[in-house]
Amino acid sequence: MASAKVPLMSDTDDTIAFGEEEQINSSSFRHPYVIGFHFLFRSAALLTYVFGKIFSDSFIGISVTLILLLSMDFWTVKNITGRLLVGLRWWNYVDDNGKSHWVYESRKGNLQNRIHPREAQFFWIGLTLYPLLWVIFFIVCLFGFSFKWMLIVSIALTLHGANLFGYVRCRFGSEKSMSTNVTDFFRRQVIQNVANIMTKPAQPSANAANATGVI
Repeated sequence: MASAKVPLMSDTDDTIAFGEEEQINSSSFRHPYVIGFHFLFRSAALLTYVFGKIFSDSFIGISVTLILLLSMDFWTVKNITGRLLVGLRWWNYVDDNGKSHWVYESRKGNLQNRIHPREAQFFWIGLTLYPLLWVIFFIVCLFGFSFKWMLIVSIALTLHGANLFGYVRCRFGSEKSMSTNVTDFFRRQVIQNVANIMTKPAQPSANAANATGVI
């Protein structure tokens, strides 16, 4: 599996680092519902893990519920909240040679199009706080010899950690904009498809083959 080489970000990106949020003032949130969904599924998963044992003795039922909530959170944060709240996105594609490439992108624009400072704060707080809480649960399971719950906690850490790592790479390691990466990818795909069509040998038609057989 190959990883796309990602240079450092330039000074023109529109993402806001920690401590820089006060440079832009805004009175209202732009995406209040997105902020809610950023915390919804991961909070539900955390509450299910903490209080699920009180209301149910079924380990399988709680585990399935947790995995569903964690999966929905992973998809939501990866594909929606990061793009809208902080202008970042990470994704993966497989080329024609079967190699996997990871792409880390940041949106660029002028000052008016920069992201909302408070929304950025909420995004990064939610992205970093929950993995820390799951680390605490992992330590508790480890010293309590609760290995079956440790498996569920490990899944939560893996999914949360993947988003955290991806967005940190986007924030501190991406120079290309979203539109540039996507355009380059599809341009390469179009060129490869055209080249395959041009170099593909012509196949004899069925009628010609039948006629040859009759002769």
